[in-house]
Amino acid sequence: MTSSNVFAIGPFNPEERAALQETFAPVFLSGPDEIAAQEGRDAVSAVAYKGHAPFGAAQMDLLPGLGIVANYGVGYDAIDVAAADARGIKVTNTPDVLSDDVADLAVAMLIMQGRQMIQASDWARSGNWAAKGEYPLNRKISGGRAGILGLGRIGREIADRLAAFKMDIHYFARSEKDTPGWTYHSDPVSLAGAVDYLIVALVGGPDTANIVSAEVLAALGPRGILVNISRGSCVDEEALIAALQSGGLAGAGLDVFLNEPNIDPRFYDLPNVVIQPHQGSGTVETRAAMAKLQRDNIAAHLTGAPLLTPVN
Repeated sequence: MTSSNVFAIGPFNPEERAALQETFAPVFLSGPDEIAAQEGRDAVSAVAYKGHAPFGAAQMDLLPGLGIVANYGVGYDAIDVAAADARGIKVTNTPDVLSDDVADLAVAMLIMQGRQMIQASDWARSGNWAAKGEYPLNRKISGGRAGILGLGRIGREIADRLAAFKMDIHYFARSEKDTPGWTYHSDPVSLAGAVDYLIVALVGGPDTANIVSAEVLAALGPRGILVNISRGSCVDEEALIAALQSGGLAGAGLDVFLNEPNIDPRFYDLPNVVIQPHQGSGTVETRAAMAKLQRDNIAAHLTGAPLLTPVN
């Protein structure tokens, strides 16, 4: 495996770069806009891809020998899979290895929001506990009704965790799933109207853009809490901000946003929002597993073995 047949595109950290270098000796590019300037790109057979910049037909056509785009992450909405199909290019992602961490963070944000853990910590740190007494009572989370918008791998892990918190589990998916008695809803509005907490666990892309609409948020209501660990594009942000500002929604826990990391500054002024910097899979162990699965898919392609986690 030589440097002539692999491009590594995106913000790989030093450990990931070292492992890619040892395995493939690739050409490292900071983004897909650098492809056109590369000599020898006709010989590239594989791309290790990381990031959210679009990788579509124009980029693929610059690499006539491309056979695989191995994505770092479970979400692959930055990659035009239809364009890849049309050119006989395989796309892979890194599912399963990150499901636990993402599900853990979703549950943590729900608890943080409902129990006002950030505000309570500030109360103690500021001296108010000593000077003014106990922090005001907040909200019980266990035993509520939880709605999972998208019951894929991550959605199911979230549901399993919330079931352990004695919650009544409801879900929306493209079709009814085999579950331990959880309640299926055929549309997001019906789901939101039936639950106290709505957790978004969908893939990104045009099919799910703004699926959490103003109507969904209204159905969730003034006691409702929204948690999003999928993509910012899945939520109508203007409607969400309006609901949070007006009291139409109790609160939110958000790990993803439109235009991240340059998120809408109005979120910073909302005390009823837990903000995280898109770090659902952000543990040392999981990121290492994601990087290894990405490399393993490329190695399988280059040696003619079956791909481990094909998308198409």
